[in-house]
Amino acid sequence: MKAYVYVSLKKTVLDPQGKTIQGALQKMGYRGLEEVRQGKFFEITLDGGLGREEAQAEVERIAREVLTNPVIEECRCSLAE
Repeated sequence: MKAYVYVSLKKTVLDPQGKTIQGALQKMGYRGLEEVRQGKFFEITLDGGLGREEAQAEVERIAREVLTNPVIEECRCSLAE
């Protein structure tokens, strides 16, 4: 089973890296961009020792306690077979 964790800055937190990327894309001629926000992506391979609900809870705990800074970041997790 694989777990996917997406981490991004909370909407209320300024994203200077996203702004820089947006500016670069606009200078390169890409149009129609309203906003660019950057984040992190983690792919975790699970060993199958947990049931689906247990695995989901464990991945969410890992994301909260290790992969994110809860003051400025939010995350979402998903599982795939």
